[in-house]
Amino acid sequence: MSVARVTTLSVRSETSFEDAVAAGIARANKTLRGVSGAWVKEQKVEVSDGAITAWEVVIEVTFVLDE
Repeated sequence: MSVARVTTLSVRSETSFEDAVAAGIARANKTLRGVSGAWVKEQKVEVSDGAITAWEVVIEVTFVLDE
């Protein structure tokens, strides 16, 4: 049997949604052991003068707790 926990991260990228998700997973892996997946809960963009200037995501990261 295993037990998992979910934590919420908010991540911003000036490149893309994909980059924001990848940065969030990379950061979670620095702190959490046993990261097993993530769910993109929210997406939004920042706009300035009619152009997208940043991409933001809220992700739910799942990790398995140590025995």
